[in-house]
Amino acid sequence: MLTLENLTVHLGKNRYCFNLQTGTEQVCAILGKSGSGKSTLLNLIAGFLVAESGKLQWQKENLVGLPANQRPITTLFQQNNLFTHLNVAKNIGLGINPDLKLTNQDKDNIDQVLDEVGLAGYATHSATKLSGGEQQRVALARCLLRKQPILLLDEPFSALDEHTRHDMLELTRNVIDKHKLCVVLVTHNKDDARLLDAQQYQLTDGQLHLQS
Repeated sequence: MLTLENLTVHLGKNRYCFNLQTGTEQVCAILGKSGSGKSTLLNLIAGFLVAESGKLQWQKENLVGLPANQRPITTLFQQNNLFTHLNVAKNIGLGINPDLKLTNQDKDNIDQVLDEVGLAGYATHSATKLSGGEQQRVALARCLLRKQPILLLDEPFSALDEHTRHDMLELTRNVIDKHKLCVVLVTHNKDDARLLDAQQYQLTDGQLHLQS
């Protein structure tokens, strides 16, 4: 279970205080206007932003104070997921080894996650030649390779056309079910939350409000 209890930070004149509890194999969707603090919430969970007070726990283990690279978390962002000078396999390999010293087992695992996201045979393809949807599939494969139990989705499909976005949401739903992930999704779109069968929260005035 992922638990946030009065997890608080001040940014400028804004105060954010988050309370949230979501199951080990559950999707939680955070809805809100631009500037409401959705990315602030994800940054606190991921460790990119340090909370001033409050609790952040995963399976009753305290995550506050842990650097981002030591948290059981991976994040799929909206864009800037890939390095264009690297091929697909190397972009994915960065998820487990930044110096790209990959073992044969690592390479086999990369092929496996590529197959899982529908990109079998794409390992040597240039990242610059991929469509937007294919780039997000590669980025999702990199998240899977890291094998972390918590997946943060920072509006990863909002820039895609409607058909591609729907395909990516269906793929993500299958991945979540297969790997039994705890997911926190930030989105403007209630359809995203619905397609991922998510528990919905509205973020207003720096706080989360559970939607019925």
